[in-house]
Amino acid sequence: MKTIRWLFAFLLSICFCWHPKPLLAKKSVEVIDLAVIGGTLVTMDSDYRVIEDGYLAIRGERIVDVGSKAELLRKYSPRRVIDASGKAVLPGLINSHTHAPMVVFRGIADDMLLQEWLEKYIFPAEAKNVSSEMCYWGALAGCYEMIQSGITTYVDMYYFEDACAEATAAAGMRAILGETILDFPAPDNKTPEEAIAYTERFVDKWKGHPLITPAIAPHAPYTVSPEVLVKVREFAQRKDVPVLIHLAETDKEVQEILKRYGARPIAHLDKLGLTSNRLIAAHVVVANDDEIALLARRGVGVAHNPQSNMKLASGVAPVAKMLKAGLAVGLGTDGAASNNDLNLFEEMDTAAKLHKLHNADPTALSARDALTMATIGGARAIHMADEIGSLEKGKRADVILVDLSRMSMQPVYNIYSHLVYAAKASDVHTSIINGQVVMSARRVLRIDEGKLRMKIKALARQISSSLAR
Repeated sequence: MKTIRWLFAFLLSICFCWHPKPLLAKKSVEVIDLAVIGGTLVTMDSDYRVIEDGYLAIRGERIVDVGSKAELLRKYSPRRVIDASGKAVLPGLINSHTHAPMVVFRGIADDMLLQEWLEKYIFPAEAKNVSSEMCYWGALAGCYEMIQSGITTYVDMYYFEDACAEATAAAGMRAILGETILDFPAPDNKTPEEAIAYTERFVDKWKGHPLITPAIAPHAPYTVSPEVLVKVREFAQRKDVPVLIHLAETDKEVQEILKRYGARPIAHLDKLGLTSNRLIAAHVVVANDDEIALLARRGVGVAHNPQSNMKLASGVAPVAKMLKAGLAVGLGTDGAASNNDLNLFEEMDTAAKLHKLHNADPTALSARDALTMATIGGARAIHMADEIGSLEKGKRADVILVDLSRMSMQPVYNIYSHLVYAAKASDVHTSIINGQVVMSARRVLRIDEGKLRMKIKALARQISSSLAR
């Protein structure tokens, strides 16, 4: 008996000496703020990984891990869990060009040429109605609409952008907001010098904000003189901010700039030193091969607005050539006055089909290409690809969940095809921006819808009355 006890003690000591960790140590579990578990992760990373039954770990405003549920479930202890079963989990969409407050002018004038639309309707309506209050409530309405359609970041060019920034921050959205510069009096500033001074105060107030990136936005080469454009360039370099502009939008613009300055719009901007990796150029409908190559060399980002360009008959941007040249191209809705909504799912679908038709090639601009333009391609176009646009470790936690369970989404063979050709904005279930849930089960959490609806109706009555006079 004594021999048996001795042998047992000896074997036990060997176990403790040889295998101390399995017997004594416990595997550490990391505490995180939020886990999105289950569903199909559409990462849009460099390998275009699609992870079934995925796990997305978020701490603070950042993504800390991306993988399968089987791989990560025991690694993290989340304070909050979102069940993504039956849903696609993808990066928040990026609206690379819009005028958010112009939702208040939705449907005010349609079915006419760009210049007529601007000069006879939009500019007069703006002169009589645009105010800081209008821009706040209009921007807030735009944010509400964009959040519900899966947009987590937008690029804006309008007036009273300080008010737009207040509304955007209150909604919890990410945005690059550009104060408009014009040669003629605008609703908020009467001279370009006043506008640049306003922009300086705006930039100083908002630079460094976690959601708001302030910018300067000369309207277009035909509304801003070369002298003012040079001042804009100098301002942007001094303050280290983006520059937003409408560029080469129509044949008429190209001919007008060529007549005025002896160069087409893109070459004109290049001579003034504005074509750089801080420029985000909207539309770029009329661009030849040399101009596309120039924009790509300079690192300019392009915002493609297919529905607005179609509605105003501006033309079809040579997007296939742009992408082949390595130009960063994102998707934009333009303003709701010329589109008439802020729906990037529609823009993806339209872009893919438009360029197939335009190029007489059904393989042109695939569904994956279109989704790329709305996510990581859009992030490159607005010079924020290090921070947003894909589901990767270290990036900002801008995430949306799209419901795949509806019969209109069944069956699912190819996730890219479904998200571009079948999904609607109304299929967006949840939206997370900078790690914060801003929409759950289609309920926008940070905006009082009833109050907002009342304010927009009051503004509509005011605008209608002003146009009748």
